[in-house]
Formats: sequence, structure tokens, C-alpha cells
Amino acid sequence: MKLVVVESPAKAKTIEKYLGGGYRVLASYGHVRDLPPKDGSVNPDDGFAMEWEAYADKAKQLKAITDEAKKADALILATDPDREGEAISWHVQEVLRKRKALPANVERVTFNAITKNAVTEAMTKPRALDEDLIDAYRARRALDYLVGFTLSPVLWRKLPGAKSAGRVQSVALRLVVDREREIELFRAQEYWSVAATMEAHGTEFLARLVRFNGDKIDRLTLGDEGSAMAAKAAVEAGRFTVQSVETKPLSRNPPPPFTTSTLQQEAARKLGFAASHTMRLAQALYEDGAITYMRTDGVQMAPEAISAARKAVADRYDAGFVPDKPRHYETKAKNAQEAHEAIRPTDFGRDRAGSGDHARLYELIWKRALASQMASARLERTTAELADPTGRTALRATGQVVLFPGFLTLYEEGRDDDQDEDSRRLPRLREGDAPHKKAVHAEQHFSQPPPRYSEASLVKKMEELGIGRPSTYAATLQTLKDREYVRLEKNRFWPEESGRLVTAFLERFFERYVSYDFTAGLEEELDDISGGRAQWQAVLDAFWRDFKPKTAEIMEQKPSEVTAALDDFLGPYLFPDKEDGTDPRLCPACGEGRLALRGGKFGAFVACSNYPECKFTRRFGQGGEAAGGDAGPVELGSDPATGEAVTLRTGRFGPYVQLGDGKEAKRGSIPKDLPQGDVDLEWALKLLSLPRTVGDHPETGNPITASIGRYGPYLAHDGKYARLQSTAEVFETGMNAAVVKLAEAAAKGPGARGASREPLKMLGQHPRTELELKLMEGRYGPYVTDGTTNATLPKTVAPDALTLEEAAQLIDDRAAKGPAKKKGRKAPAKKAAAKKAPKKT
Repeated sequence: MKLVVVESPAKAKTIEKYLGGGYRVLASYGHVRDLPPKDGSVNPDDGFAMEWEAYADKAKQLKAITDEAKKADALILATDPDREGEAISWHVQEVLRKRKALPANVERVTFNAITKNAVTEAMTKPRALDEDLIDAYRARRALDYLVGFTLSPVLWRKLPGAKSAGRVQSVALRLVVDREREIELFRAQEYWSVAATMEAHGTEFLARLVRFNGDKIDRLTLGDEGSAMAAKAAVEAGRFTVQSVETKPLSRNPPPPFTTSTLQQEAARKLGFAASHTMRLAQALYEDGAITYMRTDGVQMAPEAISAARKAVADRYDAGFVPDKPRHYETKAKNAQEAHEAIRPTDFGRDRAGSGDHARLYELIWKRALASQMASARLERTTAELADPTGRTALRATGQVVLFPGFLTLYEEGRDDDQDEDSRRLPRLREGDAPHKKAVHAEQHFSQPPPRYSEASLVKKMEELGIGRPSTYAATLQTLKDREYVRLEKNRFWPEESGRLVTAFLERFFERYVSYDFTAGLEEELDDISGGRAQWQAVLDAFWRDFKPKTAEIMEQKPSEVTAALDDFLGPYLFPDKEDGTDPRLCPACGEGRLALRGGKFGAFVACSNYPECKFTRRFGQGGEAAGGDAGPVELGSDPATGEAVTLRTGRFGPYVQLGDGKEAKRGSIPKDLPQGDVDLEWALKLLSLPRTVGDHPETGNPITASIGRYGPYLAHDGKYARLQSTAEVFETGMNAAVVKLAEAAAKGPGARGASREPLKMLGQHPRTELELKLMEGRYGPYVTDGTTNATLPKTVAPDALTLEEAAQLIDDRAAKGPAKKKGRKAPAKKAAAKKAPKKT
């Protein structure tokens, strides 16, 4: 018997079916061990020796692999065909070696697709483990560990509120922060455009002003309304005829099949998927045998796949859509290894796979791969110039016509910031034509700053710079979100205060290690290790020799010295020059003190040097004039009952209202759904009056109260809680509604944090049963329900990305299994009958 080890149980089941008898296929469930998260797991003084530790939750699986290995004639390591896959195989081998269960014959096989042909052919071509790939894995893992476990403690001690730093994570964060700085420094410039709506042969078209008073008009030439109106008047008064018509043929070639990076980018643009969600879906499609391996930077397809794609194109369309020669692509990405094929379907005749988001991603992969072997699109671009009789005022119209769609019939690549100027259609124009002028428009515009990064554009930028590897991008971006260094708004990355501060700290004290060139250069060295061109300990030693002394140097500095250095470094951002020439650091509250960066228990903030006499503060992230700041309490009025002052204030955790002064003064936070500008004396007194007694419960006679807590508005009764949806409900909920909400919360049971049975999301009607589907939060995680059947969400499906079709399929699958079987309780063991004492004689 031969034991085959793969990563996932789905893969194991499929491969065992392909191999048949004589093989036992087990899954490792991913990595089986790692560096324990403690100091000393990597020892630079001992050749960077590493202390590995098996995952506690893998004990059962490792025991199963060990038991089978003891009986096996041979061990076949068939994990994924990349560095991580090689590492998993190596870890499994080392664990079995330590347990003295390693068979004498150990082989490594790889396949790029989980199909019967690919798997059986791979089994005929075994090889040994690739030591270079294993060394590259060890180098990356040690490097990430050393950076994280050396730099993060420096952050914790010198920068309150900072959570962690990472070799790639911190550089990706810097990209987001640098873009935000560009946006903040950007000064919009006014400009105007003048255009005429013309008509010829019954077709309207737009012609833009390109010459006025004999001068060429560029985008920013008309900088004010006066000049724009003068130009508009000249166009309105002129009679324009076509002076020239230029037609140029154009050809557009299809893009190459997907790599890991381009798949993440296009799925973000077209499907709105996060990179992590895309990779989960692609992993499932790969394990189902639908697509080839999804972690690759290669853009080429195997010859047999190219032939299959060309045949599929011919079958689907006609011979005119098939190029004369097969298309071959070369990657333009920095540091690309091209060790594997591009991502493609395993069967080009299969245009559908999976359901829901899986199906949408498969369709995208299928279309892109098929289009890559289709004929180019042929277009015709026309430019017509129209002038008045003097020739001093001219208009230009552009447009294009698709003569032959080619690959565009099936697929067109998305863009991050689409500004297609000449895709408009033009009527057929000839020299001397005098199109009818219907209207003239003058529009005001302002130049725009560069856009914030989306997931797609950030991944693209990281790949261009050679930062990290495509297979790690999804995890890197997820870490930035989990650490709350960035937030996503309208699919764009915004840096949080903590992210900006961490980036400033690293730029000031560790500039080399967050520079784009250094990080990309280090990636090249790590790739040299995997290619056998560099020795892994030598690369680590060169890095550690400079990095360790630098961290020790910063660790010796006092927090006040670090803050002073950051204050100087961030001066242009925090205190930009004022237009009137006054001191930007002058305190706006007292007019005497100077503003400076300060460090506190809850992070950095800006404060006046005259503290405590002047209590002006503002949050770190509020740079320059836009800050406003907190100059102290704002009096809203007096409490009618006590006569004490009611004030609006700003604290570490945001705005709040306060009654009176001193430590014993009553305070109330201002909820997020209540804008600070709406808080008047009436609202302040309401917030200060909490908790509000709704009334006595009709069954217990004990009071029901409504209030606002750490997690939002809620009801309380006898230690039981129910969530409310808004601040208004705290003051408006009556007795009947309160009793119902508390009953619903109680029905949900313990472990629900007393929350009401409100759905996380209404998904719509089941397409087959027409029952309403809801996404709910349960004791053991999110689930979907139709009111009768409940189905737990698989770990591979993100709740916020769940589609109606996926939810319906989950309900159908769960219903098909029948009702859940309740585990019967074991009958209690019968107690042995007490022995009777012998009768006294």
C-alpha cells in the first residue's frame, strides 16, 4: 500500500477515486506545524535554527498519517506545486521522521490540475523534495518572524496603540498612507471646457473646443468663467464646417490568461470580491478539478490547453475568430517566476462550474482564458476637425467604430479608473460638411487628486513594485483590515489614525525597511534562494546584521524622545503653512501656547504647551486647518432640575455631554447615529437621564430599562438584555414592544449576548420554494434559514459575500440530509447495590 498525503480532504477524496486500489490518500489540512509565537523560535546565533511546533488541532490528523505511514510501503507527498506546498510536504516528512514512521521510499509528485489524466501522469514522474524551495520557505518564514517579533515590541513600548508591524504588511500600509498624503497636499485647479452638440445625417455627436483666437486649447487653458464664456460666445456665433477627417485603423489584442494577481484585480473590479474571498473561491474550484492551480505568476498555457482553447473558439464562433497562430504571452510583472501555467479551466468545453460566487468566478476565468486565444479586435478611429471661416476657432470630434469584435465578443478587461474618451460613435463626415449646431455648453471642472487605492489597484501596485508575492497579497490586505490600520469605504482604502502613525514611526526610525526598493530587493534575494542562486542563512545574516542593532538603538530611546522626533517629522502634515503667514503651531484657543504632538495611553494627539491652563486638544489624524480641535467644553444650557451647567465635550473616546463639574459629574456618550451638530440641550438632558425606565414587566413586576452601552442601545430586565436598533428607540420603545423584544432575545438562548433575533441580512426569496431567506448570527457562527431549515455557512464563504443562490443551495443541501439526529444521552451507570452487613449472630 502507498500512502499519499495532500492538503485538503476534498482533494484527498478526488485523488483516491482516481488512483483506485493500492493507494490510501489522507489530508494534512494545510500546514501541520509552525514556529511557536514566542521569543527564541528562530535563533540567529545558531545559524538561524528554528524550533517547530505541531499545531494542537492537527494532532488527530497527524496520528492518522503516522499510523498509515507505519503500514505503507511508500510515502507520496502530493501537496500543491509551489513553495508552500513543498514546505507542507517537508513538514510532514520531518514529523514522520521524528516519530520513526517514515517509509524507506519517499517521493514527491506535483500536478497543476486535479484531473484524472494530470494525477495519474504525475504519479509516473516522481521526484525528490526541492531543497531550494524548502530553503526559500524557511528564509521567508524566519524573516517574517524576526521582523514581527523584533519590531512589534518596539512599537508597543514606544507607540501606544500600535499593534504590529510586518515585512510586507508595513510597506503595503505605507502605499495607502502615501496616497492619502498626495490627496491631502493636492490643490484643486479650476478649469472650463467648451463643447458643442452637433448633428449630421440624423446623428448627434459632441465636438470639443480645441482652438480659440488662434491659440491651442489644453485642458487647463480656460481657467475661469470669464474666458470660458468668451469662448462659448465665439462658438455660438461661428459657423463650422468640416476641415479634415482622419481615419486610422486600430487593433486590440486580448489580455493573457489570469495570474494570481490579475485574477484578484479583475474579480475586485467586475465582481466586487475581496482578494481573500477570491482566493477561497479559486481554491475550491481547483480542488473540484474545475481550474488549474490558482497560485501562479505565469501567463502561458500548456500546448494542449492552447489547442483545446482554439478548438472551443472555433466550435463556439467560427474560424474567423481563431488567430492564424497560437498566442504566446510573457509576463511583465517584476520578479515573476512563471513556474506554473496561468489560471485556466481544465476543460474548455465546460462553461459553467459551481454555483453562486463560485460560478461567477469560474465564468470570469473561463472567459479570460478562452479570449486569450481569440482573434484581435479590429477598430477604426475617426478624428474630425471643424473650423469657423476665420480658422481661429476650431472644434474636434473623435469616435471609433468596431469593424470586427474578435475577442471583445466574449471578454473585455476591466479598468480601475475608466476614462474612455473616443468610444463614442460618429456619423460619416466629409470635408466641407456643415453639421447643424444644436447647443453649446461651457462646463466648470476642478482637477482631481489621484484616487485612493482599491483592492485591485493596490494589488496591481504591489506587483509592479515587486513587493511581496501574489500568493500572499490577500492575507496581507486582510491583516491591514484586521489590525484596523485601514478601512474600506466604497471599495477604497482609507488609512486610519493608527495606520498613519505607525507608518510615520517606521519611516522616521526604520526608513530603509519600509522603502519600496529595499523590500523589492529583498524579494529578489528570496527568489534567488528558491532558484538555488543564494544561500538562505547568508541572506538572513546580511539582513539581521543591520536590523537588530537598529531596533536596539530605538528601544533605548525614551518615549518622549520618540514623540519629539515624530512631532518634527510630521510637522508639515500636522501644522501646514497658513496662507496668512501666521504660525501654524499657535494654539487657536489661548493664542499663546504652541501645538505639538503628544503621546498618551490611548495613542497620539495634538495638545497646547500651556496645559493644564489651556485644554485645547485635537486627534492625531486631524491635520492642519481642517482639524478644528477641542478648545474645551461648549455650554449647552442649564439643567432645569439642578441648575448645573450642561456642556458638550470631546474625550479620548469621542464626544460626550456632561452635567456639572468634577470627578463625580454625570456623563453620557453621544451615539454614532446622533450627529454631534444635532446635540442641543434637550438631547443632552435625554442622554444624561439614562437609563430610562420603560415600566414594570407584567409577569415579574420588575423594571424594564432602556439605555446605551458599549455595544449600542439595549433593553434590560432581570439580568437579561435585548438589542435596540437606534438611539431613538431608547426613548420611544413602549412596554408592549419591550416585552416582545426581551422574549425574542430569551428565545435565542445563551451565547447570543442577549441580542434580538434580527437578521444580519435579508437575502430575498428562495428561487425554488419562494420562502424568505435570512442570514442570521447563531451561537456557533452565521447561518441561513428559510424559517424551517437552518444551514450553517461553510468557513470558505464570507457572510458579507453570501449570494442568494449560494444561500438557496445551502438550504437545499441541508434539507436533503433530513433532520439533524439528536445524540442520545448515555444512561447513567447503575450504582452497585450496597452490600448488606452480615447479620449479627
